Amino acid sequence: MPGWVETACTDFTKRMPRELSVEIIDIKPEKRAAGNSTENIQLIEAKRILEATGRDYLIACDERGQEVTTLQLADKMKTWQTLGRDVSIVIGGADGIHSSLKQQADWLWGLSKLTLPHAFVRVLLTEQLYRAHSVIQNHPYHRE
Repeated sequence: MPGWVETACTDFTKRMPRELSVEIIDIKPEKRAAGNSTENIQLIEAKRILEATGRDYLIACDERGQEVTTLQLADKMKTWQTLGRDVSIVIGGADGIHSSLKQQADWLWGLSKLTLPHAFVRVLLTEQLYRAHSVIQNHPYHRE
């Protein structure tokens, strides 16, 4: 990722409390090669994602998923805190997320109907997670 992405993500993740720590885990993308279909690439990447997330509460970012406001996200975050397990938010690779992974997800989250660059989504997610936390804590970062 470009330096600006690392800088922005680090800025927001370091603001999170220990009990809501955010960790970014890169999953190795499957190589695009002649004869390797998009379906197969997505399937291989889905298996890698599931191996990394285990029994986590799984959220898949998808343009057809549910869009929420920051306040609604804060409510969802409160619920996640009661689950007693980690939460994994998946950003798809260049070819998107395989349908089987979307079906296994506990929630499909639509960040935008636009197609967003992977690097930008990382920054958007870390900022929104921090913003939702600030809402829960009545911190003035978020203004309504």
